[in-house]
Amino acid sequence: MVVSSASRLEKKKSTEHEYPRPQFRRDDWYDLNGEWEFTFDDRDIGEQEGWHNASEKLSQKIQVPYAYQSKKSGLYLKEEHEIVWYKRNFYWEKALDKDLLLHFEAVDYYTKVWVNGQFIGEHTGGHTPFSFSIASAVQHGDNSIVIRVEDRNSVEQPIGKQSWKSSNFLCWYTRTTGIWQPVWLEEVSPLHIKHVKMTPNIEQSTLQLETLLPPHQSKAYVEAHVYFQGEWINTVGAAVKKNQTSVEMTVDVESDQADFRVFYWSPDSPQLYDISFVLLREEEVMDEVNSYFGMRSIEVNDDKILLNRETFYHKLILDQGYYKDSLMTADYEQMKNDLTKVKEMGFNGVRRHQTIADRRYIHLCDQLGLVMWAEMPSIFRFTDQSMNAMLQESREMVHKHINHPSVIVYTLMNESWGVNEIYHRADQQSFVNALYYQTKALDPSRLIVGNDGWEHTLTDILTIHDYNSNADELASSYETKEKYVNGSPSKTSRKQNYARGYQYSGEPIIMSEFGGIAFAPELKEDDWGYGSRPQTKEEALLRFEKLMKAVMETGSIQGFCYTQLSDVEQEVNGLLNHDHEEKFDSKQIYKVLSAMKSEGFIFE
Repeated sequence: MVVSSASRLEKKKSTEHEYPRPQFRRDDWYDLNGEWEFTFDDRDIGEQEGWHNASEKLSQKIQVPYAYQSKKSGLYLKEEHEIVWYKRNFYWEKALDKDLLLHFEAVDYYTKVWVNGQFIGEHTGGHTPFSFSIASAVQHGDNSIVIRVEDRNSVEQPIGKQSWKSSNFLCWYTRTTGIWQPVWLEEVSPLHIKHVKMTPNIEQSTLQLETLLPPHQSKAYVEAHVYFQGEWINTVGAAVKKNQTSVEMTVDVESDQADFRVFYWSPDSPQLYDISFVLLREEEVMDEVNSYFGMRSIEVNDDKILLNRETFYHKLILDQGYYKDSLMTADYEQMKNDLTKVKEMGFNGVRRHQTIADRRYIHLCDQLGLVMWAEMPSIFRFTDQSMNAMLQESREMVHKHINHPSVIVYTLMNESWGVNEIYHRADQQSFVNALYYQTKALDPSRLIVGNDGWEHTLTDILTIHDYNSNADELASSYETKEKYVNGSPSKTSRKQNYARGYQYSGEPIIMSEFGGIAFAPELKEDDWGYGSRPQTKEEALLRFEKLMKAVMETGSIQGFCYTQLSDVEQEVNGLLNHDHEEKFDSKQIYKVLSAMKSEGFIFE
């Protein structure tokens, strides 16, 4: 077989700037981002006509990993196409003793993959990573990868903030079709480490390690080596049984500072341990993976949230994860720039809203010291199909976030989207509870919000959305805890805090959406935001200060999430503009945020 324009792939080193999976690093990888062949399949004839065969050439070009609706894709087309095809040719020097893994970080929505015309596999879900072994299909020399993606933008699939209408409206934005996060290759031994789950226990100064391998018949052994700031801490090993291991190790640090047995991760001090995993078979090294972890705990005590057993007041900002020229896709520098600004403004965390972040974004939260609320994108119609889609993709969401110390909360539904009758319908209540219990079973170490904003069923936190732009009215709605917890205090939503049959049981209370001040130097007619429009920067800042004071002075509320980080398309209520540049002086924002709820010892 002859494949035209096949390029020899360049082996890359695992730098944090480019490597798509920084918490599970092997030394070498191969980047498949860049120019791919591309075409639309509006009549759905591609499979029938054999477009997946290696000899077929697609008619257009696209820059992966950007959706065709974005400028950076090179296409920037706004019309709707529900089926798209991709093709990439490459030259490969095949090693008989190696497996080759093809990784996709996110493809929206239903993906089928062929290599050299051979069907490899499929995946459903638009926001979570997946991979395939392609060694059996790859040959020495020229090869082709062909991908078919189907995205109906149905309200029965998790779409989050993607508009299902013909145009944007309110706070729903341009849709994303196809590949929108990195694609890459990794060469490994057939016997390799597929996954590691790391669970810290600060009470016992231990780390629980669970490793998973592909099915195999060999005797194998896994070692884990832990370091802190270059100093060796501990090594443990375990024999592989039924393709997995489970072992607990202590991570006590011998230090001159006698009080510090373990170095905790927190926003004020995001200390991370390094850990490496070595897989051996009869003393031969089969695989090596480098990672890290943070020793931290998150729990509820009465109506307080405790981080590392200390009361933690949330100062979050809502991050929609959209960019002017690339929609939901960002490069490393864009992500780092955003999160650095979040820290500089005085926030201690982010609520990643209605999209699942690039793994490098979560890694940056770990490094910089920002807690993160991870959120499942919403459906918008309640059916058997939509329930199955949510249950499946939310499992994959948990799997993606489970080892990151910054992630402390999972949000599963938002504002009753997709379960609009949850207040009185038992089936919709049961579904949200099923999501809650599934997530708690997969990861009991974190807090869970079942339905954020109102009409709660099972939840670890009572979260409230209130976009009242009058600070005095906002404060008065929350003066008396006993009066508002089982009512509908939000004058903007007017929804009940709890669904029928549920009531407040002492959960911590977070104002998880408020603010949304719409300001731009030159407001356009279709610009959108919450409340009346301030006319000047000074007026917008004064309203921000008053709203913040109203929330932070309310003793029953244990934190907030301000809407929002940046402007997004028609929505102009960001503290940053469409280019993710500051609208306001970050020092002024910091002064407001640090004026209250900034307790803690200061050691001179």
